[in-house]
Amino acid sequence: MLTELRIRNLAIIEQLTLTLAPGFNVLTGETGAGKSIVVGALGLLLGERASSDAVRTGADKATVEGDFEIGTHAGIRALLDARGLESEDGMLVLKREVAATGRARAWVNGTTVTATVLAELGEALVSVHGQHASQALLDEPSQRAILDAFAEAAAEVKAVAESAHELSDARHAITALRTRTAEAERRADWLRHVAREVAEAKLVPGEDLRLEEEARRLENADELRTLASGLSDALEGDEEAILTRLGGLQRTLAQLTRIDATITPLQESFDAGYYALEALARELESYAGNVELDPARLTEVQRRRDVVFKLMRKHGPALDDVLATGARAAAELALLDGSGGDMTALEARAAAADAALRDAAARLTKRRTSAAARLAREVDALLPTLGMPDGRFTAALLPLSEPAAHGAETVEFRVTLNLGHETRPIARVASGGELSRVMLALKTILARLDHVPTLVFDEVDAGIGGKVGLQVGDAMRRVAEHHQVFAISHLPQLAARAHHHILVSKGARGGVTTADVTVLAGDARVLEVARMLGGDDESVVSRAHARELLALAAPSQSAANVGDASGRAARKR
Repeated sequence: MLTELRIRNLAIIEQLTLTLAPGFNVLTGETGAGKSIVVGALGLLLGERASSDAVRTGADKATVEGDFEIGTHAGIRALLDARGLESEDGMLVLKREVAATGRARAWVNGTTVTATVLAELGEALVSVHGQHASQALLDEPSQRAILDAFAEAAAEVKAVAESAHELSDARHAITALRTRTAEAERRADWLRHVAREVAEAKLVPGEDLRLEEEARRLENADELRTLASGLSDALEGDEEAILTRLGGLQRTLAQLTRIDATITPLQESFDAGYYALEALARELESYAGNVELDPARLTEVQRRRDVVFKLMRKHGPALDDVLATGARAAAELALLDGSGGDMTALEARAAAADAALRDAAARLTKRRTSAAARLAREVDALLPTLGMPDGRFTAALLPLSEPAAHGAETVEFRVTLNLGHETRPIARVASGGELSRVMLALKTILARLDHVPTLVFDEVDAGIGGKVGLQVGDAMRRVAEHHQVFAISHLPQLAARAHHHILVSKGARGGVTTADVTVLAGDARVLEVARMLGGDDESVVSRAHARELLALAAPSQSAANVGDASGRAARKR
């Protein structure tokens, strides 16, 4: 549960610490005092979108911190483990900071986290039911979710969704295969031509470059032979050849070396160069002798080049592209040849998924049918206590022609709120206040199933008052037996039912408007309830009425909880 909420520099709040208790907590105060800011701060802490507009004028940043006691809550601990986070002695501290520049940061027990992680934890820690949340009762998916939660049908809902997903995948695969097969059939003749053309050419990667090099040699064979022979003759052809002349120089250098042994390395360098030129001359002579004038081979190479060039021009630009085109054509033809077997397998997969979906949907329908009857009985039992003595509730199941991802039916909540009238969809017969009370009835029933520790009700008492207000307060007290409840309210009857009463008030500090909170008890609480009743909180009548409300709300409480005067009022009655 939420034990403490700390807010700093948010909107009109400079610094505020809100301490909450187990059971039913209520926050009251004049309009504009800052109650909605407290709810906004809580939303910010739970991962809602942050805006720099929320930062208090003149401040660099706004911060919100919340201390949550999670005890041994398995779901929250599992979520923490999955995110690599830890609690400290069963406590969780969430923090959100928004800078005036717009940058936002978040922490869990001092560890930096994303807003997404904060939101995931927030959903597990707190459920906020705003003054407009009752409109969810008008939405079929929300009605279905409420019924499934009451039916504890999570496993069946998951099975239906998974089977529907499998069926959808199989059907998409069938459609895709049919499309590819049809396209292949339309292109079959062309594909066969391409595949045959490329296959018959027996192309080899890099062949185009090798053919080009060979053709260049064959086309220039005579010139190559002449040039190589000329170089060879220049090196060692006659007395004027380079090697012959170098031979004389070699003898001169040998004489120098015999006189001065220090120039032996020069002799070695000369010898190395001489022998290299000698080897070059032999290689050039061999090359010239091996150059063939082969017109037949040249014709063959040119013909092969033409084949390769034509294929590259049609399917290129590169030879690798030609090979890839041939491979794709062969693969499409293989698909065409093997599509029959693939289609049979996919159709069998789709049939199995369809059967699994129908079976899972039937199990879900059975559970929903039983739960719908039980939910109707329990809501009917609560409606009179919420000021609707003739109210009747029905969760109707409307069959679909085919099972869908959410089951074989839609869910429609229907009510009749007046004696003698037939049940109709709740959207057509309920006012805003009635919707709020029906939602509260459902929340009361679902409270024992809901694993979220803290429930926040933001002014859901709109449109009600008098005895109904007392009844709504009693309903919230019943919810508070299973959860911590935090309600923001203008209704004195509801405020009087709370176990823990907090007042938010607006003042000024340093010439700037700010908001503060005070925990009320005794006469201070009597004065606030008297103010909420709309009378003069200083009058004897208003105070007496307030004491009466408090005494009726908690007859088992001691006089100290509602003030000595409220105890005297109870004794007078």
